[in-house]
Amino acid sequence: MKTRITEMFGIEHPIIQGGMHYVGFAELAAAVSNAGGLGIITGLTQRTPADLANEIARCRDMTDKPFGVNLTFLPTVNAPDYPGYVRAIIEGGVKAVETAGNNPVAVLPYLKDAGIKVIHKCTSVRHSLKAQSIGCDAVSVDGFECGGHPGEDDVPNFILLPRAADELTIPFVASGGMADGRSLVAALALGAEGINMGTRFIATQEAPVHDRVKQALVDASELDTRLVMRSLRNTERVLNNAAVERLIEKERTLGADLKFADIIEEVAGVYPRIMKEGDMDAGAWSCGMVAGLIHDIPTCRELIDRIMAQAEAIIRQRLAGMLG
Repeated sequence: MKTRITEMFGIEHPIIQGGMHYVGFAELAAAVSNAGGLGIITGLTQRTPADLANEIARCRDMTDKPFGVNLTFLPTVNAPDYPGYVRAIIEGGVKAVETAGNNPVAVLPYLKDAGIKVIHKCTSVRHSLKAQSIGCDAVSVDGFECGGHPGEDDVPNFILLPRAADELTIPFVASGGMADGRSLVAALALGAEGINMGTRFIATQEAPVHDRVKQALVDASELDTRLVMRSLRNTERVLNNAAVERLIEKERTLGADLKFADIIEEVAGVYPRIMKEGDMDAGAWSCGMVAGLIHDIPTCRELIDRIMAQAEAIIRQRLAGMLG
């Protein structure tokens, strides 16, 4: 399948694996890229720029296909060494970067001068237009269904994607609720040039997370996620567990007086315990409503091949048949 996204990133299939904290390691990124998609290493999971450089080198040892790095710009007092991470990306020969969080305008000149294509994650049309105006090559449009941070507008993809198609001239991919060939065909019909999958790629054999995390996704339904930190305007969609229930109770009782310090036990530093050790009640972790469409734990190649075969069958048989 050829779209503006496959052409831009030099990939076979219009499927991108989004950056995910303590999930986007070289093993997963290489597996996705080897299967014809675009694998993504999560930059800030690596503690230092030197660690990221090593992870990029590890990934390059595992694949000769294009892969990218996610770089999330956090609103924080003690900012990571962003110039160092950017240097590691450029010196590592990476040609695709997924930016997220705050405006990436400060690093764009360095990435563009190195011939790197930049796709920015956005949760609204206005943010997508801003990304386009500052020179991003593409955007990932994240609907309200997505795991992680869906923004504060609460617009689902059935509305958000065609609105983006109406306004943007650069290509975009659909993120949030993407799991199979039906997702891909629907995204293409609504104006996207491909899909970005996060949660679905956690439940794959190559994802370097504890088996209990993968099984939790298989066991979950579309009703098992919760929105937390709304009152802090830092909304996150997470899989429900005991820690999330505690967090929600704190939000209910403290109301407008809630501070980040009140919930730090449930949200700070929990990812290693969850993803590596399988401590499923350690805290809140990002998960999309798409969990309701996850029923198995295939290899990345099996998953991507299945998505593409299903999409082709829908387009060539079901939809084409309706035109007769």
